[in-house]
Formats: sequence, C-alpha cells, structure tokens
Amino acid sequence: MQLSKDQETPPSSPRSPPPKLSTVACPSRKPRERTSSPFSEVLRRKRPPMLNRELFPQAPPWSREAVKTPPYEDVEAEKDGVYSVYCKRGRRRSMAMEDRHSAVVDHDGGGRKKAFFGVYDGHGGSNAAEFAAENLGNNIEAAVAAAARSGDEGYSIERAIREGYLKTDEEFLKEGSGGGACCVTALISNGELAVSNAGDCRAVISRAGVAEALTTDHSPNQENELKRIRASGGYVDCHHGVWRVQCTLAVSRAIGDEYLKKWVIAEPETRTLKIKPELEFLILASDGLWDNVTNQEAVDVVRPYCIGVENPKTLPACKKLAELSSRKGSLDDISVIIIQLKQFVA
Repeated sequence: MQLSKDQETPPSSPRSPPPKLSTVACPSRKPRERTSSPFSEVLRRKRPPMLNRELFPQAPPWSREAVKTPPYEDVEAEKDGVYSVYCKRGRRRSMAMEDRHSAVVDHDGGGRKKAFFGVYDGHGGSNAAEFAAENLGNNIEAAVAAAARSGDEGYSIERAIREGYLKTDEEFLKEGSGGGACCVTALISNGELAVSNAGDCRAVISRAGVAEALTTDHSPNQENELKRIRASGGYVDCHHGVWRVQCTLAVSRAIGDEYLKKWVIAEPETRTLKIKPELEFLILASDGLWDNVTNQEAVDVVRPYCIGVENPKTLPACKKLAELSSRKGSLDDISVIIIQLKQFVA
C-alpha cells in the first residue's frame, strides 16, 4: 500500500496503477496484470454455494497459534505436503515490516481437512495487518458457527466471510490504532475452496500449469470502484503518478483506514470452487510480489517444486518468488503462501 507523502501516516510501497481511464488524466505507468482467464467462467455461479452445517463443528479458534508477532523480520514456515510461507522485509530498512500472515490446517471429527490461510498487507503501520491476522479467521468461523446454530438453511459461505471481514473491520476501528490493511484469504473445507480479498493482495491458482487469478485488485480507478466512490461523495485523483482515493490511498478496499472509511470499504469479494485434481496449488501474496511478477511467471516458478517430484517442497519456491520480485526492483515487503491443493481434494 502507499499513502501520500502529504499525510501524517508513513508511506508504504510505490504502486503501479491499473490501465488509464479516459475520465481522469494520470501519467502513464506500467499497468498491473489483470485477472482475465479462459477458465474464469468456471468460478461464476448463479447462486452462492449453500452452507453445509455439518462441515463446521465447534472448534478452537483457527488463528491463535498461526500469527507471527513482533519482532517480525524475514519469516519462513513449512508444513510438508500442505503449505509453505515466506515473508521478506522490504529494502526500505528505515520502515518496520508491515505484512502479517495466518496459516492453520485442522481436522474435524470425521477426518476431513479444513484450513484457513491469509496474507495481510498493512499501510500506515502494521497494526491493522496484525489485528486481521489475529481475528479475521476466528470471526469468519464464528459467523459460520452462528449460522449452524440458527438453522438458517439459506446461509452461504460468502455471507459468513463477508460478516467476518466487516466485523474485523468494525472491531479494529474501535481500537483507534490508525492505519489499514489489504487482505487475501483462503477458506478450505470438505474439498471446497473460497478465496476472498479486500484490496490488492492477490490469489493465483495453477490449473494444470495455467495461471488463473481468483481475485481482482481493488484499485480506485476501476470503473465499478470509481463509481462507488463518487456516489459516496468522494473523488479519485492522480497523486505522485498513482491513482488515489481522496488523493491519499492507492487502494479502494481495506480493513481500517478510519479517516477514509466512507470510501475505502472492507467488504470482500469472494469466489468459490470445488477442488479438483487439475487444481495444483494456490499462491496468496501481497502486492510486493505482484507489482513485479506476473501470474504466469509465479506459477512457472512454483510448479517444478511441487509437480512431478517425489517429495514436493514449496518453501524454496516461496523464497525464489520473493527473490525474483526483489531482483526486478521491489522495495516493498513481500509475503507469499503456497498451498498444495492435492491434500484437500475431496
């Protein structure tokens, strides 16, 4: 994330804006990769999937043991055959690491795996990212459990995730800590994958070696975001070569950002799909990776480490992605989670 230098909160990473709109003049910059894919129609359902209440029994909070707390420099973690995490502090050494993550894999009483993963990219400090890492997964699970107790048959996973994001945002704003965080999360249960995001952290899946973005970066000059912001009385302007809300923030959705809350919303967008054998692995990462590495580049780097090898190891792949982005000029914090999906095929 990046805040204007004219604001009191400290700046974060420089942002490459999406393609230019005719309605606003902004200096030409390298466009971020869009989220088009020949497989995108697979993810579009006429109705959201219904919640199977049997899949979510009472369980301890997911995120309690998964959150890294300060000092938070370079972090690495690996659960063989399931996931790997690598977080690399940006090269702006005068700034503290603002990224956080969560990763929890659990088994219910029937032996079925469920999991929750998240990458949280803070701006204006790490407070919002750390708060989200500690609370977002638990709030989503609480929403699911409440629906199960109520017997609401029309309740969907998307609705539970939305409520979890909004509750986390509401609780953080009450803290009065300042700053904000973009989020991307993956909820897995009984062979179903639900990927959500608010902001420009991104999720990319490998479908038989073909990269497919499951999220859309929430940038202020996206047509739908621009209309929403203007309808709420806000504006989008170009400042220091980057599209910004109220000439300040370079993303249009995030947890926190109280002073921009009227326009920078925490409501996530969610896509769901059944995990099938051709879905090989999922990459969740902060924009520190995606500003410099394309979706297909990322898949091509990761695939040799986990496909067609006797003992898949994705931690070296996480590190190689971070190194590739740094070599291409990234100064930002970089956080990467790689999830091997074959472990979750129902």
